[in-house]
Order: sequence, then C-alpha cells, then structure tokens
Amino acid sequence: MAEIIRMPRMSDTMEEGVIVGWEKKVGDKVEPGDILAEVETDKATMELESFYEGVLLHIGIEEGPVPVDGVIAVIGEEGEDFEAQLKEAESQSSAAADADGGESKEESKKDDTTTSQPQQTESAPESSSDEDERIKASPLAKSMAKEAGINLSNVKGSGDQGRIVKKDVEAAMADQSAQPQAEGKSESATTVSSFSMQDDYEEVNVSQMRKTIARRLGESKFSAPHFYLTIELDMDKAIATRKQINEMADVKISFNDLVVKAAAVALRQHPAVNAAWLGDKIRYNKHVHMGVAVAVDEGLLVPVIRNADFKSLSQLNAEVKEMAGRAREKKLKPEEMQGNTFTISNLGMFDIEEFTAIINPPDSCILAVGSIKQTPVVKDGEIGIGNRMKVTLSCDHRVVDGVTGAKFLQTFKQLLEDPIRMIV
Repeated sequence: MAEIIRMPRMSDTMEEGVIVGWEKKVGDKVEPGDILAEVETDKATMELESFYEGVLLHIGIEEGPVPVDGVIAVIGEEGEDFEAQLKEAESQSSAAADADGGESKEESKKDDTTTSQPQQTESAPESSSDEDERIKASPLAKSMAKEAGINLSNVKGSGDQGRIVKKDVEAAMADQSAQPQAEGKSESATTVSSFSMQDDYEEVNVSQMRKTIARRLGESKFSAPHFYLTIELDMDKAIATRKQINEMADVKISFNDLVVKAAAVALRQHPAVNAAWLGDKIRYNKHVHMGVAVAVDEGLLVPVIRNADFKSLSQLNAEVKEMAGRAREKKLKPEEMQGNTFTISNLGMFDIEEFTAIINPPDSCILAVGSIKQTPVVKDGEIGIGNRMKVTLSCDHRVVDGVTGAKFLQTFKQLLEDPIRMIV
C-alpha cells in the first residue's frame, strides 16, 4: 500500500513549510534516510527525510508553501495505483479549511461570477491590452508604455526572466522619438523626462521566518504589558579586564561575552527575573538558558546557550560564535532555538547608544545592550574621561515588578563594573 507523505511540523511554531526544491524526482527509488526535499520553515531551511522504502510515485507541489499535514508526495511500489488513496488524503487535509472558510469561498465565487461578465464585454475590443497583461512587465513599465503608445510585445525585457522594467520602456521611447528628428524635437523627449521622475518599487513575498517573527513579536508586544528600566554602567574595569584576559588567553573574548556571563550570574541570584508567564501559573526556571539574538537577512534568530551561568568566558565565546555562524547560514536545529529563559540583544557594535527590545516569548525579560561611549565623568571631585554603557531591561509586568527588575540590574551592574567577581 502506498504511503502518503505529509508536511511535518519541524518546529514548535511552524504552521506551514515552503518547499525550496526536491532532491528526488518522480520514478526515483527511495530508501529510509534519503533526503526527499529541502523545506524552509519559520526558523531554518531543513532537509525532509524519508522514513519509507519504495518509489517516488507523486510530487504534490514542486515549489511553494504547504500547510502542516498537507500532502506533498506519495511513495509506494512501482506502477501502484494510488489515485484513490491520494484523493482521500487530500480531502482530509482540506476538511478543516473548508469548514472554516467554505462560506466565504462561495461568496467570493459569486462575486467573481457577477463581476467577470461586464469585464469580458468591456475588454473584448482591447486585445492589445490583454496581450500586454500576459507579458512580464513591472506596473510602472506598463503605465509608461500605455501613455507613450508602445506595444510591450515589441520591447525586449532586461529584468529577471525577461521581465520588462522601466529602463526598457525608456529605451523604446527614445528609439521612437529618434524617428521624427528631421522635423525638430519631438514630444517624446519631454515624456521620457517626466516619466523618469515617477516612483518605482519592488514587492517581495514574506518568508516563513519573517511571518513567524512578525506574529510572535506582535503577540508579545500587545499581550505582555511591557515596561522598561535603563541603567548606565562604568565600563573602565571591564575594558581593562578584557584586555588583560586577551593578552594571556588563546581565545579572544568580546564585551558581549562579558555581558552574557554577567547576566547569567545575575539571573542565578534573581530567579524571579528568570521566569515565564504561562497564563494560570508562573514558571520560575532553576536553569539559566541564555538566548542571544543574531541578525540574519530575514530578521532575528535566537540561538540558546544552555546553562550559561556555569560556562567560562572562553566557552561562551566559542559557543556564541559557532551558533551565530550557523544561524546566519540557516543551519540551526529547532531545538537549538528553544528553551530560552532570558534573552540578550546587543546593538553596541552598530554605535547604538540606547534602545528598547520586545520580549522574546516565553521569557519575561530581555536586555538591550548599547555601545560603550567615552564621556566626561566626575571621579574623586575631578572631571575626567570615562567609558560608559547603557542597558535597558524590558520586563513583562505580569511576572516582574519594577523593584524586581531594578534589583537584577543592580547586581548586573556590580558584576560588569568589577568583572573579577564573576570570574572567580
């Protein structure tokens, strides 16, 4: 009997996966462990592995989005009749969607029927317009061509897959204006200059990762009552300690490593901050799993450093670097981005002095770290140059009160202003 292959849930927040490409084609033999396709989830691009032996009889969709549990392939014996089984599986997959949106679909069909008839009668004599619609061209290029009376079928596109863009129409308009030069300047030259001032744009489909980031952070911002606590730190001793360590050790630690270590040690002393809101209960975590926000092309990923409070600065440095590199390549495993109890977002390397961050669920707090700035300070009654850094703690007021967050920041400040306390 043929096996129906469905889109698996590859992460805890995944609602659909996007098939990037197939490693196997219809008719290929498949064994358990073979990679069938690459799937982009909300967190990474992952390999879809086969658990069955047989022949790939059917591919449901070559590329594009498929909801979790949607049918994507059929594996069975060569020549096996699977059509009835496939139809039954597809009907089961769409049953829930039909129940939720059946009425709206019927209404939209009716609207399409009533509106399509007058459109057909009006557009019948405009065959050239219909022809232009079938040609790949940007909206601006179509508008320019219509105004200038240029047939897009005679224009060669220079965009992706032969798509006609603004400069292609401008070139066609220039050719057109060159013909009546003997009679003087044509109006086409003026038309080109006026069109060149129009806005142009590009629309890009939202990736699964960006969709999930938007949904989760939207839920966090508007469901968790945020409040913010900012404190300024004296980084003179941290700078001196880091320099001394890097002169002695093979591994060169960063200021971010010191921040992660100080936050992890402070969380051990303030378990009320190392907590999560679960609706009818609050979870106080006895372990410190530190999420470290990493910027990627499509947003932010948060690899998790487990038991960060028990790790040395060199261990934190190596682990953060390794996981950040794999995050940028979309090679992190889902379990490596789960289980965080606290998160750090550091924009200091971009000269951002101070900012607020949105809490990363299920955490109750996130620490936003700014850059180290040289600034005039008063020491022992005299004005001198000091190195200062601001950090802002975003708190979920359902879990963390102002005093609780402030006490955590005091401990964090003490540790980072005298790093030897967290190293010994």
